[in-house]
Amino acid sequence: MMMQLSETPNQKNSLFNAMNRFIGAVNNMDQTIMVPSLLRDVPFDEDREMSSLKSDEDEGDMYSYYQQLKSIRRDIEWGVRCAAADERRKESMKITRVNSSASTSSSASSSFSEEDEEEDEDLEKQFQYHLTGLQGVLSKLTQQANSLTKRYKQEIGIGGWGH
Repeated sequence: MMMQLSETPNQKNSLFNAMNRFIGAVNNMDQTIMVPSLLRDVPFDEDREMSSLKSDEDEGDMYSYYQQLKSIRRDIEWGVRCAAADERRKESMKITRVNSSASTSSSASSSFSEEDEEEDEDLEKQFQYHLTGLQGVLSKLTQQANSLTKRYKQEIGIGGWGH
């Protein structure tokens, strides 16, 4: 059972809360959109917020974006299950093992060097950089899920009165 925690001002920008806002928006979208097939062939051209999901070669409709948002929610809740990503990860692990076994024998005598400190510092900077990026993406995806829900309501004729 997941407990709902009230959001304090300090936690407003936490990754956990950004994920919860996105998941909540997609859940709301999912519950509102009772007939997703009505989104087929509905273009996005008039919706600025949704256009950032669209790539240059992608001429998708609202239905494809609905599916994409649900897929991203599933990835957040259950982890990314892309076979191609798993293959890339396995390949990089093989390369890392080969490199680390070679470097382990040469650096086994030194326990903690300046290079390790720099790596740790870089990891923290990398983490902060990626965390900031992820929070920004989640914020945009949340807006897009809310926008899609609003657009669906307008398409079927409910809730289109300036909400």
